[in-house]
Amino acid sequence: MTIRVLLADDQALLRSAFRVLVDSEPDMEVVGEASDGAEAVQLTKECEADVVLMDIRMPGTDGLAATRLISADPALDQVRVVILTTFEVDDYVVQALRAGASGFLGKGSEPEELLNAIRVAAGGEALLSPTATKGLIARFLAQGDGDDGRDPVRAERLDALTGREREVLVQVAGGHSNDEIAERLEVSPLTVKTHVNRAMAKLGARDRAQLVVIAYESGLVRPRMD
Repeated sequence: MTIRVLLADDQALLRSAFRVLVDSEPDMEVVGEASDGAEAVQLTKECEADVVLMDIRMPGTDGLAATRLISADPALDQVRVVILTTFEVDDYVVQALRAGASGFLGKGSEPEELLNAIRVAAGGEALLSPTATKGLIARFLAQGDGDDGRDPVRAERLDALTGREREVLVQVAGGHSNDEIAERLEVSPLTVKTHVNRAMAKLGARDRAQLVVIAYESGLVRPRMD
């Protein structure tokens, strides 16, 4: 199956570079280009995109607002948004993940990293490396609404999870892949995938990135700040 990619960035030169790169791959194609968030939302629907590479800072409707609109549309529930940012973790990344983005990638990444990001997002995985996740955790703690950053509503929803599902959720929040989690917990990758899918269904999460958000906001994950 060919992965249909939409490029959303206000820099035409950058979009052209991304188009050449993406179209050079046999398993993906660029189906549209948008120069602002409003156009990105419209083209996501019209072009039936699978993955949107979304710049955060664009004129008019920015990437954050566009991501929120795409994620909130039931007709686009299979679309995955990958945030493109100048820095791996910047001031908007946490908001973007809360808005429904599947992850983020630095604009300075290598071509192979970008192509892999598209494939990972299309497969329903989260683009959250352990390094990026550590920075993300720090921002969640810094931006918490309460004294400890814990959301009581999120925490209560965790009651629906089994002990093993909670254990797997902690590992997902650490940025680990199914294979890595399987090795850590001494189970099969298929078993891990089953637990992840059940946790997503019980918590109403679109993908793994949303599981990470819930883990942080509920207080389930309480990292050391060292």
